[in-house]
Amino acid sequence: MASNIRITFLGTGGSMPKPGRSLPAVAVQVDDILNLFDCGEGTQKQFMKSKISFMSLSNIFISHFHADHFLGLPGLLNSLSFLGRTEELNIFGPVGAVNFIRNAIHLGYQRINYVINVYEVVPGNSYDFGKFTIRTMANNHTVPSISYSLEEKDLIKIDKTKVDQIGFPVYRLEELRKNGVVKIKGKEYRLDDMALGIKKGRKIVYTGDTRPVSEMPEFARNADVLIHDTTMDSSMEPMVNEYGHTSARQAAEIASEGNVKKLFLFHYSSRYNDLDILLLDAKQVFMESYLSHELQQYDVEKNGNLLSLA
Repeated sequence: MASNIRITFLGTGGSMPKPGRSLPAVAVQVDDILNLFDCGEGTQKQFMKSKISFMSLSNIFISHFHADHFLGLPGLLNSLSFLGRTEELNIFGPVGAVNFIRNAIHLGYQRINYVINVYEVVPGNSYDFGKFTIRTMANNHTVPSISYSLEEKDLIKIDKTKVDQIGFPVYRLEELRKNGVVKIKGKEYRLDDMALGIKKGRKIVYTGDTRPVSEMPEFARNADVLIHDTTMDSSMEPMVNEYGHTSARQAAEIASEGNVKKLFLFHYSSRYNDLDILLLDAKQVFMESYLSHELQQYDVEKNGNLLSLA
């Protein structure tokens, strides 16, 4: 059965917060696995305003260690401990992550009463989380910075007619899907004999802060959702690129070249009160461009397209 994947935009601004626009934090829930991409100041409060609980967090992925992307960690980690968390928590980030997270944990007199596993990401590495894989890529910011791609694993679709014809017990289908073969009373049942085709897994790409990168269209190829740095509009491109960011127009070009389904604009400069300026900029290049908003939720559609097993 395909997973339920929900994106919640907890904070969408960049550099500094403003009323109604918190700093970068995006939650992506895959069934019961809650992942957080970046953790700007005030993220735990944004969780409290949302429909999801930070107590269920499994993994945190930090794109880079500029203050607006990780200063929410000390408070969030302490609150988890204060509320009695016992489960381990994984935190991923670029080079320096171990030192930065250690300092965050030991800031002040608080004590963390659960295990935190910190991983320094080598760009290009992948991480297997069972239902999905996280791929990584170095982007082009002013400090070491990582872009992340959450990729649901392809699902083999079962032909229920064949299942009935063969007489295979339905309650053991997930075991068959997982192992490829199941023995029942000496008889061997093979997944290939009941497979209808492959349902491609969904893909969500979170760039973090970055200048336009020539590798990004391929990294985001065919993504269901691309959440890309769109700090300013195209009139500001020389400056926005100089400071390690991307304009809305440039992000739309990347989305178009990468054949993504939807582009969500993200990491808005505080100079903008009217975000439609950025949206218009992007839509002139890529019509499937959308603004991300505070506490907005988006359910990623289950892909109904089947690929032949041949």
